[in-house]
Amino acid sequence: MSTTAPGGEARPEIHRGLNGVYFDRSQVCSIDGRAGTLHYRGYSIHELAEHSTFEETAYLLLRGELPTRAELDAFESELLAARAVPEPVLAIPRAMERAHPMDVLRTAVSALAAFDPERDDGSPGAVARKGARLTAQTATLVAAHHAVRQGRDPIAPSRSLPHAANFLYMMNGEEPAPETARLMDVDFVLHAEHSSNASSFAARVVAGTGADLHAAIVSGIAALSGPAHGGAAENVMQMAREIGEPANAAGYVKSKRSRREPVMGFGHRVYRTEDPRARHLRAGVRRLSAERGEPTWLAILEAVEETMRPYARLGVAPNVDFYAGVIYHLLGLPQDFFVPIFALGRVPGWTVQVLEQIENNILIRPLLDYHGPSARPYVPIERRG
Repeated sequence: MSTTAPGGEARPEIHRGLNGVYFDRSQVCSIDGRAGTLHYRGYSIHELAEHSTFEETAYLLLRGELPTRAELDAFESELLAARAVPEPVLAIPRAMERAHPMDVLRTAVSALAAFDPERDDGSPGAVARKGARLTAQTATLVAAHHAVRQGRDPIAPSRSLPHAANFLYMMNGEEPAPETARLMDVDFVLHAEHSSNASSFAARVVAGTGADLHAAIVSGIAALSGPAHGGAAENVMQMAREIGEPANAAGYVKSKRSRREPVMGFGHRVYRTEDPRARHLRAGVRRLSAERGEPTWLAILEAVEETMRPYARLGVAPNVDFYAGVIYHLLGLPQDFFVPIFALGRVPGWTVQVLEQIENNILIRPLLDYHGPSARPYVPIERRG
């Protein structure tokens, strides 16, 4: 479609942010923003969050179907065997000790490409195997950076714990309680895939050029690091700290709205109702708050949610990040690690987006409607006034 400019010339219709534009087909993730539903390969996110595991969900995304017991056992063994990170790459968190964890993660993932045994194999099978290795290795890298910042040596990955439990073990130095590990596992499941979000689109653009998986994942990490995409969980926790007490929530929200500033953790580019992932993290915060004897953060979030309720009819409802940050805080995880944790869950999703892109690859090359000066002659510098 096109529009007509004042001078009569035809102008293309602009979809800023590619809003409403379908650039390809997918068999992986289905979102209905009005109904508030999310499915991975046809399976409801609610069933997966309640009954599945991150390993099983990752297998579903990467391989297309839920695994048999034998297939899941083999996949879990594949992930476990890939947890160790080459020493030169493990040195990166030490060298970048004071950097933001997302900067460390993207740098280290880029370096991992040089050590991958299938570095130059771009076949779908090799890409899927590399994605599985990165799923395991990124958890080790994030935990290693956390250890270095605390002045201790990184904890070697467990040889037996499931993925989420192993991550918490490497972060905190002790095996988590089963219910704590399960909450982290659910968080990874909820973040595993979300169609063509900014970071997944970035990964597909890079894959479309023929670049390798590691390059595509690095681009996904870079996109996720931006506060308009992945930073909301970190910002929600900061908001809760600023509010301080539940009684202050209404005034805080009113002040934000009067200045036309967003309230962190509300609204979504796709959903016109509550993000379907939010209910599971809300339940997780309630359980964890009771277990840890820290009810204040939950009470603050509930007060904010109640104050924001009138805006729900406008499509401004809680998203997945609204409760995630408080969960991470209650688990003892530093605030600037919230976004890297999001990234850990998303590695299988980025990988399967790359797999779909290379299956029928095309260079992603949209157009810009030029509105600058008309053609004009070059003037030598001596004649410029």
